[in-house]
Amino acid sequence: MRPAVPEGPVGEQSRYARRRRDRHGRGLRGELIPSHLPGSRTRSERFEDWVLESAQRLERLWGGRIQDVQILVLEIPDGLEQMAPETVRGLLGTSTPAADRQPATITVFRHPIEMTAKGYVPANELVHDVVVEQMAELLGMAPEAVDPAYGRSRA
Repeated sequence: MRPAVPEGPVGEQSRYARRRRDRHGRGLRGELIPSHLPGSRTRSERFEDWVLESAQRLERLWGGRIQDVQILVLEIPDGLEQMAPETVRGLLGTSTPAADRQPATITVFRHPIEMTAKGYVPANELVHDVVVEQMAELLGMAPEAVDPAYGRSRA
């Protein structure tokens, strides 16, 4: 049996075949939708969508009781330079109770959550767990009582 001779200029087909070949079973790399197309989303937009999905789930579970809680997304905690690295990993979100004319606020930090989730748990589940933990702190309840799905990312 003789190998087939590539069509066209010598080596052109082999270069193309080499580029398409998937030797290690990893599949396609990168985003499915290139960034210049309208359907593509940035990491921060996807993160904000996860926070919104979590807030909507809690609103379905708790209704008007948590309607006035404001949820913010920040990249990093304030004063990050003064914190020790282990403190930053533990600081995924904060909650501030309502005061005077300020609503209760939950702040979720994108970069620490992404660093913590990297390779261990799905980031969207960790985002939900952080939002549930902070909501539980505001309500004075256990996170499992706020949402029965809490902790699924650590199972």
